[in-house]
Amino acid sequence: MVKRFVFGRSRGLFFASVWLIIGLLTAVDTAASDLRDPQIMTGYVMAILEQQLGWSRQDYTLDVRNGRVSITLSTEDPLLRETVLGALKQVSALEGLAIDVALAEPSISEQAPGPIGLLRGFWAGAGLTSKTTRFPPGDLFRPLVADPKQPRFFISIRRYDTDVETIASAAVGYGETFGLVQYEGVRAGDGLQVGIDGALFAQFNLDEDSKDLVNADYSIGVPMTYRQGPYSARLRLYHQSSHLGDEFLLRARPERINLSFEALELLGSLEGSRWRGYLGGEYLIHREPEDLDRAMLHGGVEYRGTRPWLGLGFPVAGLDLKSFEEHDWSVDAGLSVGLHAGDSVSAERYLRVMAEGYKGFAPHGQFYKDRISYLGVSISFGL
Repeated sequence: MVKRFVFGRSRGLFFASVWLIIGLLTAVDTAASDLRDPQIMTGYVMAILEQQLGWSRQDYTLDVRNGRVSITLSTEDPLLRETVLGALKQVSALEGLAIDVALAEPSISEQAPGPIGLLRGFWAGAGLTSKTTRFPPGDLFRPLVADPKQPRFFISIRRYDTDVETIASAAVGYGETFGLVQYEGVRAGDGLQVGIDGALFAQFNLDEDSKDLVNADYSIGVPMTYRQGPYSARLRLYHQSSHLGDEFLLRARPERINLSFEALELLGSLEGSRWRGYLGGEYLIHREPEDLDRAMLHGGVEYRGTRPWLGLGFPVAGLDLKSFEEHDWSVDAGLSVGLHAGDSVSAERYLRVMAEGYKGFAPHGQFYKDRISYLGVSISFGL
């Protein structure tokens, strides 16, 4: 009796398993045959392109016939073609189907040489798409670590050595770069961004009872930044004007110079996992005094550690070098070394504690003719 029951139960489980396997195979075969239906296949592929890749209907045309998927891209971009193929080939339901991805044939006006054709060729060659983001966070060109004129929020206590005196000083800065629009790249993190930046840099004499405001520099600019993989660049048109503090004017009675200019800056950067180098320069378009020489060279190197040091923060260092035609191309050097506290070394929201030093011609307003050096400690914030 027991044997008959066990045998009967085992036979029932066996047939149930067989029917389950047959049902699964039938379902898979049905799904595969459904995908042969052009309408079902069209909807399936459109869902991948628009939901997974974030495309719009204007980015492509789709044709499904006899199990063949043909996609025509509206943008002439080989990298985009590889992205599509990679996304579709990973879908097992499409296995065995022919997938063709082609670029749109250029119109006669696009084939003819001219500004529009050149612009489209540059756009595709730069790895850019038509997808835009308004008011993007951060910047595609990383802020410079040791540049005294990088727009940022900071406070620093410094000891200045000048040809006239040695003083204790507090330096503060208020500034940020705000993105207006970003054209996204084919790869995540790439793109072209246009924004606006502004900054105030001021120095106070702590040796005076009233803690005199010595100098304040104001700047506002329009940066265009670009990134493709490890390469990035910043093209910026900006204005700077400088003003002396009232208490300093009454006490020192210096010969006042009305320093004001507009400059065009171009910097290129190459980044590795830890190290970064940058090189470029500036050219004064308009300046006051009018006898200021126009050109400046600018370069530097930076280090960003990938592991926190003693759990306190990521090690960060930067060496910034500038050479002005006005100063017969002598080199001004700024050095900053410290710790970066944030979710990562590239986090946009952070706190940095840095030891800093500088030697060369003063980067502060009308004192540009004076040689100085300083050592100090600063705290800066990324918002």
